[in-house]
Amino acid sequence: MKTNLTVRTVIIVVTLLICVFGIIGFPKSGAELSKNFSENIRLGLDLKGGSHLVLEIQVQDAVKADADQTAEHLKDDLRKQNISWNSMDTSDVAHIEDADNVSLTVKGVPSTQSSSFRTLITERYPTYILSAVNSTDYSLKLKPTDLLELKSDTVKRAIDTIGNRVDQLGLAEKSVQQYGQAGTKYQVLVQLPGVDDPGRAKELIGTAAVLEIDDVKEGPFPSKDAALAQKGGILPMNTKFVRSKPRGTQDGEQWYLVAKTAVIGGRDMRNARPGQDEFRKWETSFSLSQDGGRRFGRYTESNIGNKLAVVLDNYIVSVATIQSKIEDSGRITGLSSEEEAVDLSRYLRSGSLPAGVLYLQDRTIGPSLGADSIHQGIVSGLAGLGAVIIVMLFYYKRSGVNAILALILNTVVLLAAVSYFHAVLTLPGIAGIILTIGMAVDSNVLIFERIREELRAGKSVVAAVDQGFGKAWWTIVDTHVTTVVSCAFLFLFGEGPVRGFAVTLVIGLIANVFTAVFVSKTIFDYELSGRRQMQELSI
Repeated sequence: MKTNLTVRTVIIVVTLLICVFGIIGFPKSGAELSKNFSENIRLGLDLKGGSHLVLEIQVQDAVKADADQTAEHLKDDLRKQNISWNSMDTSDVAHIEDADNVSLTVKGVPSTQSSSFRTLITERYPTYILSAVNSTDYSLKLKPTDLLELKSDTVKRAIDTIGNRVDQLGLAEKSVQQYGQAGTKYQVLVQLPGVDDPGRAKELIGTAAVLEIDDVKEGPFPSKDAALAQKGGILPMNTKFVRSKPRGTQDGEQWYLVAKTAVIGGRDMRNARPGQDEFRKWETSFSLSQDGGRRFGRYTESNIGNKLAVVLDNYIVSVATIQSKIEDSGRITGLSSEEEAVDLSRYLRSGSLPAGVLYLQDRTIGPSLGADSIHQGIVSGLAGLGAVIIVMLFYYKRSGVNAILALILNTVVLLAAVSYFHAVLTLPGIAGIILTIGMAVDSNVLIFERIREELRAGKSVVAAVDQGFGKAWWTIVDTHVTTVVSCAFLFLFGEGPVRGFAVTLVIGLIANVFTAVFVSKTIFDYELSGRRQMQELSI
């Protein structure tokens, strides 16, 4: 009995020390204690303040990208079947309202090959509607159902990508969700707790990270005007001018003439990571998807000696000469700093945004409302705790002290779990803590009433305590499991603060089973040890 009691005591003490360390660490002063506590117990946007962003996903970019990709595949298929054409272009769009009007135009298909052309489109491109402009020209547009699905998928992918980037920034309690107001189906709400200056986070979140590896036709030129002057003021067909990203204040402008259609794009990226080359210069290495690797391998194999430009968000970050065939991996070299290499790898690893974003709102929420909420939450919590303590002491006498100690340990374990899991405490989270206190008291009341029943049945004090805990155990488990299942549904279908409430409540319930049963029983056993013939129990 004594050995068992000692083991349980050691478990409780070790658990308590681990929890206290998780909350306050090893402070050397009062100021450090307060600092550690504020750093370990993170507060959400509603308590701490932060940034509130509303973004509009430019879905027309995704529709245009799909049309461009279809055009590249169609060119390959037409070549394989020896079907001729003169030109193939996709329409440019600037506004979301124009997304439905994106079309792919194929001109110059011979009349004698029109049947083969139509058959190819029907078999290989079932998501597109083919319309004849005249006997040799055709227009392709996405079917309405496929267009709607593409736009919806674009918003979902953007939310996932932005969420991944928020996670990589270390911003806890992310809230990235579709903005649900009428007429705003392409808008996304992003909340960043504790970010008073959201500039860097906003830059990372909002950067489309549209990566392209383009064929360099000519360059560099000192300016765009100089480049156009060399071309007689006319831009060659299927090419574009792209500016090289400046590396410092001393760098002048450099422009390159590159192919309008990328060799590979951000969708072909599989992974990326920062590193240093043999000269200790920063770079970002990347790996490609199987399909992207095959296309890149075919291109590099037939263009050895030519130049490639790595274009990120319409800026060239690197120009390299193809030395040999490159398939499933490559490197972006010549980066200016570790920060640039890390940021670039984040862009690529978290995935390219499927479309550009437009900031509609950028508000910084002050902590004054949060301070009010914290104050009222603490006051209500302390008031409730005080009332519970008074009732427990009045109604259960000395056994009420047992329940109070278990209750305090329950709160300590809950706060430590919030700290160790890097969770964020929100106003709903405080509500979850208060609800946990009520359920912890309920468990103790259930145990104490069982003990009273056993004592009224004439059993000894020791037997009554053992039987009381034994009979109450399964009832406590049943009530807690049903609540945990409810919390699981809240977590699965809820967002942001609702999930915070569910997580806080589940942690509190698990802690409650430990404190109300294990800790409380240990305290009773301590009181009864050496006094096996105790006739009365203060309960």
